[in-house]
This record gives sequence, C-alpha cells and structure tokens, in this order.
Amino acid sequence: MQIALTLVGPDSDAASQALALLGPALAGAQARVKEPRTLGPGAVDLLVEGEDVAAVRAAAEAALAQTRIDLCAQPWSERRKRLLVADMDSTIIGCECIDELADFAGVKDKVSEITERAMRGELDFEGALRERVAMLKGLPLGDLQRAYDERVRLNAGARTLVRTMSANGGRAVLVSGGFTFFTSRVAQAAGFADNRANTLIETGEGLAGTVGEPILGREAKLAALKEEAAGLGIALSQTLAVGDGANDLAMIEAAGLGVAYRAKPIVASQADAKVDHADLTALLYFQGYRAEEFVTD
Repeated sequence: MQIALTLVGPDSDAASQALALLGPALAGAQARVKEPRTLGPGAVDLLVEGEDVAAVRAAAEAALAQTRIDLCAQPWSERRKRLLVADMDSTIIGCECIDELADFAGVKDKVSEITERAMRGELDFEGALRERVAMLKGLPLGDLQRAYDERVRLNAGARTLVRTMSANGGRAVLVSGGFTFFTSRVAQAAGFADNRANTLIETGEGLAGTVGEPILGREAKLAALKEEAAGLGIALSQTLAVGDGANDLAMIEAAGLGVAYRAKPIVASQADAKVDHADLTALLYFQGYRAEEFVTD
C-alpha cells in the first residue's frame, strides 16, 4: 500500500539528516522509500511502499527518537481532511485559562495541580472541573476579560492552520473543556467556524463558583467530532482532531488523523502522530500542503 511519511523539523539540514537515518530503518519494516519531496522549510514528504502503516510509523519513530523531528505516517489516500476539531487550552493557545483565572483569585497553585492531574487522566474530568470552578467563586467578571487580554495568546501556526484548511473547503471547530467566554474570543481570533465549551455561571458582578451542566468533557468532545462529521456528510476518516490532555483522547482516537500536540503521555502514546517540536503548521504538512499554499496574515 502507499503510505505518506511526513517529517517536520526545525530546518532543512535536520530533515536531510533524518532522511539518511530512515532508509535502513524502513527496510527493516519491509518498506521502500520513493523520491522525497520538499513541502516547506524543514518539511519533507515521503511516498513509502509498505504493508503496514503502524510498522512504518514504529520504525521511523525508533530511528528518529534522538532527533527534533516530528513525523506522521498514514495512508496516502484521504490525507487532506475536511474537518478539524481542536482543543483550545495548551493546544490552540499557550495556557490553561482556568489556571490563569485562579491566579487572579489567588489559588493558582491548588488549581494548577488539579488541572495537571486531570489532563494526565489521573482524575475524573467533570469532578475536577467542578472542584476548580468552586475555588473561583466571587471572582470579579472583569478578571475574565483581563485574563484574556493579558494571558491568552494563539500558539504559533494556529491561525495559519485554521485559515488554510478553511480556505480549502474544510470546516474548523474549537471544542474545549474550558469556557465559552474564552472559546468565543479565541475562535474569532483564529478563524474557527464554531466553538463549543462549558459555561461559567455568574451572579451579580462575580462568578458563582459553578459551571453549567452537562459538562463538556471527554465524551462530549467525541460527540462533537461525530456530530460535525455527520453534518458535513463525511466519514470520520476525513477528520482531524488535535489536543493535549486526557479529555481529548477519545476524539483523537476516533478521528481519521489524531494528533497529540505537546501532549501528556497518555495522549501521546495513543495518537496517530505527535507534534513536540514544530508549530501547528505541522498539521498542514501532515496533510500534504506545501508552504506556498498556507494562508497567512
């Protein structure tokens, strides 16, 4: 079968060095590399003839384990996805919004510890969210806008990823276990068509310390992926999901291409591909886009 093996590194030299390591490794996996093609600075696409995608991926990962190369092995067909479903916190943006709100409330250490454990899959997400939101009771509503203005920044490549897929007929949806106050603003900034998240309950001029039910967590993210795909009339094989925490795992496993971005070990071990070094434009390279096709500001 024809397999797409995409390498994304910090520069062209790193990609060239990676190519030299791959030949023997892939031969051991009974795979043959055809002529590579350059997709962009540090990004190379290989058409591989092989019997098993998993074997090619494992061989490539082993060969490049000591390098700063992100890679993706997948069937060559249907590489360009028609739906992107992305997590927000620590994926599309570089922070956890609830931790930043907790900083303004003076409880960041406690909240951050719970966040980390929940993202690692050590705690029930819904219960952990209720516990953390309760610590925010009485936080002035103005601090939500302050947190957005001062702390929230799009991760490198996020807007290019969303705009490029959208310009090529794809739909991009932001699905977060965080809060609509932030997803609505981040979605607009990055160019997402829609967003789904949890709602913080307000009382007077501050937060009530509760969150709207039902809570959007792991299963709701999976449901969002399936509902969005059904709305487009496409198979899950034509979808891409990206996230970093345990509550993203179900949608990452179900998507045609599930990507772990700077992810917790439980997610990285189950995803189709990992992005640990490159920025989010790696997800475009994985789909076979060339740098000159990127839609940038």
